Amino acid sequence: MCKRKIVLTAAAFVSTAVVYGQDGNAGISQATSAVKGYFATGTSLMYAIGAVVGLIGAIKVYNKWSAGEPDTAKVASAWFGACIFLVVVATVLKAFFGV
Repeated sequence: MCKRKIVLTAAAFVSTAVVYGQDGNAGISQATSAVKGYFATGTSLMYAIGAVVGLIGAIKVYNKWSAGEPDTAKVASAWFGACIFLVVVATVLKAFFGV
């Protein structure tokens, strides 16, 4: 009984794939235009996330510095590095894809 279900499911999938088959180039072109449409929004979102991470990091570093904790420099460099990473990734992707 189980083999029959598997065979019927596979047959249904293959017949559906044949009926809905499309030109591969048209599908890739459509996907490319969709990705390019969201790319500018995505890079802006990455810049915004970098700004929020920077603000949170600044508050955490200030709290550690005010409390006199000894590892303030290590925490500050970690948060600063995270912000720089987000901005650099967004900029490099924007330059690489030419959007």
